[in-house]
Amino acid sequence: MTTEFHDESARRDGAIDRRAFLARGGALTAAAMTGLATVRAAAADDQPEVKLRVAVMSKWHPHANGYAKTLAGMPGVKITAVWDEDPKRGENWARQLKAPFVADYQEVVKRSDVDGVMITAPSSMHPDIMVAAAKAGKHIFTEKVLALTIDECNRVAEAVRAANVKFCISFPFRTRPETLYAKKVIDEGLIGQVTFIRVRDAHDGASGKWLPDYFWDEKTCGGGAMMDLGAHPMYLNRWLGGQPKRIVSAFTKVTGHALEDNAVSVIEFENGCLGIAETGFVSSDSPFSLELDGTEGSLRVGGPEESSVLITSRKLNTKGWVKPEGLPEGLPATIPMWVDGILKGTPIPFGVEEGIQLTELMQYAYLAAKEKRQVDIPARA
Repeated sequence: MTTEFHDESARRDGAIDRRAFLARGGALTAAAMTGLATVRAAAADDQPEVKLRVAVMSKWHPHANGYAKTLAGMPGVKITAVWDEDPKRGENWARQLKAPFVADYQEVVKRSDVDGVMITAPSSMHPDIMVAAAKAGKHIFTEKVLALTIDECNRVAEAVRAANVKFCISFPFRTRPETLYAKKVIDEGLIGQVTFIRVRDAHDGASGKWLPDYFWDEKTCGGGAMMDLGAHPMYLNRWLGGQPKRIVSAFTKVTGHALEDNAVSVIEFENGCLGIAETGFVSSDSPFSLELDGTEGSLRVGGPEESSVLITSRKLNTKGWVKPEGLPEGLPATIPMWVDGILKGTPIPFGVEEGIQLTELMQYAYLAAKEKRQVDIPARA
């Protein structure tokens, strides 16, 4: 999901008053000339000062256009360059966004009219683009995953930290009031010690035949349903469960594509909790759902009503399943979060470390599926 922003405060009252004054004076020609100049000046005044200039890097990912529209609709933000590994697609997109197309991403990050880059390029290209952007001092927003291997992630992290640029990876489910409440339940021990986590996010992109064909290219994508859509259950499991210890996976190919379209990974965490990450491209009308079970109660989020939150707990003064009295306030959507982090210094709770943690789970999940075994996950320093 993306959020579009519109500046509804722009007004031209001064220009209207000026035209009315000239008309009352009877100076028809002067009114026409001066009024036109005033309208132009007023129109210029209506435009918010450009504070952040962003290059959009590839329309490869299906979320790219939504992110670009959000950026274009934010006051003070301007898209100043477009790059795409497919020049024809990039040129068409550039015309739509009314920004110049640049054929070489290395030239994009060197431009003086670019302060940050939005990266929705093939996942395999992320490291090279991000390192180049960081070395050029450009802020970075990226679609998940950060990179396909931990080593590539570490290379990105080193460049980002050395340059001290703002970095945000798109983890939208961590901005929702419902999932923030799930974290609160764990942190405050509202259902005792959490022993089980289950997160499911799936759609019918394969069975419904609406995903692009290039989503089945292992070289550029790194994997199928788990690598893309499964990122959401994976990063939520990592955020809620803590340090993973072992992982095992079952991936299948329902539609006969080269990569998995139906996937489950089971994670054992250091604290003894078990986590399940479920995803797929072959489930019609499958709602997002999150489950927590603990020694003193349980939490259920989503299902047919995605914003539904129900809790039962021996630690609360309630009986049976109840709705919480209040949920935490949601965080800004990920694009505005990144923009505000740059312009206002507000926190960005998911950066390079969180991106590495996601790739870590993915790398070992795919190894487990490939080798059909349980894989140990080394603890991160």
